[in-house]
Amino acid sequence: MSSAAVIGSGFGGLALAIRLQSAGVQTTILEGRDKPGGRAYYWEKDGHVFDAGPTVITDPNCLKDLWDITGADMAVDVELLPVSPFYRLSWPDGSTFDYLNDDEKLFAQIRELEPSDVEGYRKFLAYSAGVFVEGYERLGAVPFLDFKSMLAAAPKLARYQAWRSVYSIVSGFVRHEKLRQALSFHTLLVGGNPMTTSAIYALIHKLERDGGVWFARGGTNKLVAGMVRHFERLGGTLRLDDPVEEISVSGGKASAVRTRSGWSGRFDAVASNADVVRTYDMLDHARGKKRAKALRRKSFSPSLFVVHFSTTGTWPDIPHHSILFGPRYKGLLNDIYKGDRLAADPSLYLHHPTATDPGMAPPGKATFYALAPVPHLGKAPLDWAVEGPAYAKQVIAILEERMMPGLSGRIDQLFHFGPREFDSELQSHLGSAFSLEPVLTQSAYFRVHNRDDVIPNLYFVGAGTHPGAGIPGVVGSAKATAGLMLDELAR
Repeated sequence: MSSAAVIGSGFGGLALAIRLQSAGVQTTILEGRDKPGGRAYYWEKDGHVFDAGPTVITDPNCLKDLWDITGADMAVDVELLPVSPFYRLSWPDGSTFDYLNDDEKLFAQIRELEPSDVEGYRKFLAYSAGVFVEGYERLGAVPFLDFKSMLAAAPKLARYQAWRSVYSIVSGFVRHEKLRQALSFHTLLVGGNPMTTSAIYALIHKLERDGGVWFARGGTNKLVAGMVRHFERLGGTLRLDDPVEEISVSGGKASAVRTRSGWSGRFDAVASNADVVRTYDMLDHARGKKRAKALRRKSFSPSLFVVHFSTTGTWPDIPHHSILFGPRYKGLLNDIYKGDRLAADPSLYLHHPTATDPGMAPPGKATFYALAPVPHLGKAPLDWAVEGPAYAKQVIAILEERMMPGLSGRIDQLFHFGPREFDSELQSHLGSAFSLEPVLTQSAYFRVHNRDDVIPNLYFVGAGTHPGAGIPGVVGSAKATAGLMLDELAR
């Protein structure tokens, strides 16, 4: 029986490990933290469950497929709950827009802003459907290992003007600025700047419209736990709290991994769900140093500053997902992606899991997190020990003013997770939250390949490789990488 190591137990690593184990490859997951999940970590404090994220689940069928391949039923391990509206968008002038999967209500809201944009939205939806087919269904789980494969896909991507930005494409369909923001902000959920990210990412809109937005009962951590149960039932092994420090190479192939505790194991193939730069740093081969140096010259997505908090009392009028746009859009994005300091007017994503699952908090209480994209450590090397507490207070003040009057007097638990923790705890290069920035010149063939070009049994899965970040993206990368690995291991 062939054997494989998967470094990291994020969604991409778990999905890959399930596919390998399902196919008869004895698979071991090696996780450095004390719990599985990678970025989908969680904390329990006084009866509250705080998910680290990601908290937006789309395309549930890509997850269900991980059980289907062995004839199992995902519902035995995970209960997914629908979220509606998908998001409530709000602006500083007090106006709101509920983004939901109900054409009549959606068109009515668009009509109030700009009547002519109803037809423009219909055309955008048709465009989104087209790029969804080309960019997600046909290419999302296909590895781009050579430039020829990129050339083959280029004409179809060019048809949808992939070189343009999402915001530029959206602006060609709708006139009202608030609608332009409402239809372009999604790229931020995968680390992309709406002003520079390829228009192909407009497919996210179609993904949500068709598949809905979901939440796992008990939190995203319960989806992780369900994937782990499924993997272990299949005979897989999960090792926790012991980070990998070295990937050994022998005879030109990855041959073994060694962990901090001194444990080591030999494998026929090694796949990494860890940060791509840190993975090459671990490689005991000249390829590692050379490749890591090259990757450090690339553009990385921003970091995130996440304020977790709980409250006394509940907030029944606040939906599960809210986007609080600030007074600036393009200017703020420029500050996040190119700036060297924190913006005084951040836009926020507010996650309110107890709106869908009250069991995430004790009776009569609520659990939240508020997230602000911020520059990564390479752009803004701030002292987060000082800046963090101050920025957390600023985030709470914005929420209190805009949406949650009296919030500061009702807070119970309060803690934050920011660029410093992304760097030290998640071992993410520069504290980036989504790895390489998803611009066209760092996508598909131009992204880290699902299989290394020099070491033939070293593979990648997750946000840093094709197709990119987000749960559907990293699960799609697992399908692409598994196909390569199983083909090679069968030889």
